[in-house]
Amino acid sequence: MSSNSQYLSGNKIRNIFIDFFAQREHQILPSASLVPEDPTVLLTIAGMLPFKPIFLGQRTPEFKRATTSQKCIRTNDIENVGRTKRHHTFFEMLGNFSFGDYFKEQAIAWGWEISTQVFDFSPQNLVVSVFEDDDEAFGIWRDQIGVPVARIKRLGEDDNFWASGPTGPCGPCSEIYYDFHPERGDENIDLEDDSRFIEFYNLVFMQYNRDASGNLTPLQNKNIDTGMGLERMAQILQKVPNNYETDLIFPIIQTAAQIAGVDYHSSDEKTKTSLKVIGDHIRAVIHMIADEIRASNVGRGYVMRRLIRRVVRHGRLIGISGEFTTQVAETAIALSESAYPNVRQREAAIKAELQREESNFLRTLDRGEKLLEEIINRPSSIQDEQYRPSSSPEPKVSGLPESKVSGLPESKVSGLPEPKVSGSPKQKISGIDAFTLYDTYGFPLELTQEIAEEQGLEVDEVGFNIEMQKQVERAKAAHETIDLTVQGSLDKLAEHIQVTEFLGYAQSAATAKVEAILVEGVSQEGAEVGTQVQIILDKTPFYGESGGQIGDRGYISGDGIVVRVEDVKKESDFFVHFGRIERGTLRVGDRISAQIDPACRRRAQANHTATHLLQAALKKIVDEGISQAGSLVSFDRLRFDFNCPRALTAEEVQQVEEQVNTWIAEAHAAKVEVLPLAEAKARGAVAMFGEKYGEEVRVIDFPSVSMELCGGTHVSNTAEIGVFKIISEAGVASGVRRIEAVSGPAILDYLNLRDKVVKDLSDRFKVKPEELPDRITSLQSELRNSQKELETLKVQLAIAKSDSLLQTAQTVGDHKIIVAQLEDVDPESLKTAAERLLQKIGNGAVVLGSVPEEGKVSLVAAFSPEVNRKGLQAGKFVGAIAKICGGGGGGRPNLAQAGGRDASKLPDALAQAENELKSALG
Repeated sequence: MSSNSQYLSGNKIRNIFIDFFAQREHQILPSASLVPEDPTVLLTIAGMLPFKPIFLGQRTPEFKRATTSQKCIRTNDIENVGRTKRHHTFFEMLGNFSFGDYFKEQAIAWGWEISTQVFDFSPQNLVVSVFEDDDEAFGIWRDQIGVPVARIKRLGEDDNFWASGPTGPCGPCSEIYYDFHPERGDENIDLEDDSRFIEFYNLVFMQYNRDASGNLTPLQNKNIDTGMGLERMAQILQKVPNNYETDLIFPIIQTAAQIAGVDYHSSDEKTKTSLKVIGDHIRAVIHMIADEIRASNVGRGYVMRRLIRRVVRHGRLIGISGEFTTQVAETAIALSESAYPNVRQREAAIKAELQREESNFLRTLDRGEKLLEEIINRPSSIQDEQYRPSSSPEPKVSGLPESKVSGLPESKVSGLPEPKVSGSPKQKISGIDAFTLYDTYGFPLELTQEIAEEQGLEVDEVGFNIEMQKQVERAKAAHETIDLTVQGSLDKLAEHIQVTEFLGYAQSAATAKVEAILVEGVSQEGAEVGTQVQIILDKTPFYGESGGQIGDRGYISGDGIVVRVEDVKKESDFFVHFGRIERGTLRVGDRISAQIDPACRRRAQANHTATHLLQAALKKIVDEGISQAGSLVSFDRLRFDFNCPRALTAEEVQQVEEQVNTWIAEAHAAKVEVLPLAEAKARGAVAMFGEKYGEEVRVIDFPSVSMELCGGTHVSNTAEIGVFKIISEAGVASGVRRIEAVSGPAILDYLNLRDKVVKDLSDRFKVKPEELPDRITSLQSELRNSQKELETLKVQLAIAKSDSLLQTAQTVGDHKIIVAQLEDVDPESLKTAAERLLQKIGNGAVVLGSVPEEGKVSLVAAFSPEVNRKGLQAGKFVGAIAKICGGGGGGRPNLAQAGGRDASKLPDALAQAENELKSALG
């Protein structure tokens, strides 16, 4: 097949690759979800990630060979998106995989064949790299493939030795580069020169396991993991200068350019960068929403929210003032639907999520603009000197722990000009303020600079960049890696112990063998009484935390041994029992008895089945399109998150609760089957959010009520639940609602607590329980009335005090001024007093101060229009005065308030105010 003789679309390149390996006995597998099974990463960040359990030896592969086109998202170097030729957040990795089948020789031969004979790359345009110590790979390239030695480069561990982290499967790799300028010769080849070379194919030879001491031992089964970047291949084959101008992305860029009224090719680099960011990020977002990720302030939801906000922000920078994300999403969906049909199927959800987030963020930008106006009017935020790092805590991303930040800010740390200095330096908005606007409110630095320029100000860009650098360093420290270890030392044990056989569906107790003992994550042969341990058995009745259901509790016991099991987690196919040895010494190889706590299991079963009935009731009563967005099933309660753009009415909540209780009373028997996945879906079984399924699945069916794919434990009949009660319904994120409820035996605990609270309140208020609502309403009304009376009295007192100040008014030129201190007057009353005094004196200025409470100073300035025309503005004036008291503030030219902390300096501040007014007005 000739690829250079005809134009190859991105879709065609994908199909050619997949077909090539399918013809060589590779099983074609669909792309895995962007929501990974691996809990150590937020998103699917590599083509090999779905095969992690196979590479660890924890799961037997169904096929020896596989090929995929895997959608991936990485955000650890998001600052490079749009600025380099080939950095992306969303990309597709074409891969071929061998699980203990072929190895280096065949992988290299096929890599060369598809590159030169299928895609028609001339050997003169190709350079390969190998790990510096991998003589075997070097020999294959040289002797069997015939690549000249000058075009085989040996590189060090940083470039050509793949490892997920400090431990786990690893091995050397070999990369194929495309050379855009072979005419420059083979001497002094520098593969770091991205103007000449682009890596498009990476072959990882996974042949070792590295332990915690850094020792490498050969894997029993050697594996091949390769990746060919689709976007990079499209750039080469379509002969365009960068990945963004391929048919995979450029139509999205053109749509955004049309909305903005600009032409991409004739635009400056800044506009092109913004268009590229929009094109890249919108691809990521449509696939994230299609895989049921929802915008939020934590985890992958936060990653998506930041991507959407960057799209909106860059739209604003190129002149788009209104909402536009759904329009560019339409183009992105059309480009992706042939390979990923779910983006078209989820089109309505994608557009609804984008519209909500964009609308909310535009309001956020409006708030940022108002805050910027306040900063400009607040003298304490304007500085003349260069940036000095503050001693205050570093700003953090609101709503997200630092450990979850993933390289999200748009770095402008390097390559920026120094602040301009021409004649007298302009006053500057501080770098901290500018960064707070950017980081907390998503307000672009460019907009801050533009607005500041209109006010004759500059932004301290050096200070901003220092704050940004701190953020980037926090992000880099938390960048995503593929951690192939399974809690502590399990990576070393994986090849020597069997996966755990789960017996808990049918048994509450079992005899088992201790396969491994971990103490603080380190494998041990034994552990004594009092030790906190993690135990792996060859079989277990304990349910391991998964699917929203928490792990069982119970005991492991043997000859003189008792271990209290407090939790169980499922790590891949191992069940890890967390507990404390209460008696005896436990050793690897011991035969023990594992017994769950039946009371806890019954509670979990009731709550888990209740979540299934709850979802069915929500679909029936509220909206058939409702889908699960998360859940928690514990022993004392249940929590169910679902996608819904509005709050439920009180009537709907009551109807849902009544429907669940009706199904419970009707005593529907459970029907549990293991079916092929396709058959289960054809029957209408509902899949749980974020769960991964094999070829066969467990189906929990309560006929005519609910049918779901679920690996959890359930009651055999709905009547066993007893009763169901909704405790609360509330929003937890944009478009996501949460219901918390109790069922079964936990109902009694809930009612006992409520009864205790009601009795306590009845005793305190000395009324019957049924009279409590009226009594509380009456007290609330009395309290509001008392507060209003108190506020009125405060104002009247302030006015009475201030009226006596009229006699102290001084005449300065054509104006009158009053500068005085009022004792024990709150800020609002002080403001009222100043406005009243100014109204009475007419043309003039009033400055009042007070100490309303210890350690707090309140100041207010009220200026007449005539005083404003003298060049005095109340906001700047009172802000400067407040600095004397260790504070600041600002406001409008005619009325402004400020505060401080040092009450002892208030007389000095008022004296300064009087002197400045006399000087300016006299």
